[in-house]
Amino acid sequence: MGVLTAAGWGALAAFSLVVGAWLALRTRPVPATRVGMVMGFGSGALLAAIAYELVPTGFHQDVLLFSAFGLGGVVFFVTDAVVAGRRTMGAGSAERSLVIGALLDGVPESLVLGIGVAMSGEVAVAFLVAVFVSNLPEAIGATATMRTHGHTRAQVYGVWWSIVAVSALAAAAGYVLYQVVPRADGGYVEAFAAGAVLTMLADSMIPEAYRQGGKATGLLAVLGFAVAGALSALE
Repeated sequence: MGVLTAAGWGALAAFSLVVGAWLALRTRPVPATRVGMVMGFGSGALLAAIAYELVPTGFHQDVLLFSAFGLGGVVFFVTDAVVAGRRTMGAGSAERSLVIGALLDGVPESLVLGIGVAMSGEVAVAFLVAVFVSNLPEAIGATATMRTHGHTRAQVYGVWWSIVAVSALAAAAGYVLYQVVPRADGGYVEAFAAGAVLTMLADSMIPEAYRQGGKATGLLAVLGFAVAGALSALE
């Protein structure tokens, strides 16, 4: 049952992608300013999740953890650069880029959720909320782009539901990984995910939030950090 529980939490965290798609597909477009503000709040929540949920205890005393943290950033940067280099190669490549971009965020986040369930028997609420909220603006923006390129509603929902399924599998894999690796504490996977998520925030999510939402996104990022930090403290 534990692996199914982990898969369920992974699917729930990624389900906000479908919610974001639904919002974007409504008759009246979501204003860019509102998308940017939600993105700013989600950025702050993810920063708190990195600080309080992903960065393991004793991080500053373990060189290998620093290495895993840096490797996560490098892997995200290189993969994102490869995807970006292919975006001008046609509509099919554009769609693949959107899917890969979402997976780059979702897979390590879901792995961490699954490992957390295996370690403590329960999900990290602060991290779950941060992932859920941060997925919303990503899905809204990407769905608008897909609609511009002529994708049908069925195709759009198919993309996001596929990522929900992959996220569920990744969470289940994280749970199994913790069970089969002797004395695994998930610290290195968490550090890797922290590096990847922090790179994503600095490269794209925070700049995009500011571009769309303006100066108000700074305050919303602080509020997002405070809410996620408070949830972490209450766990």
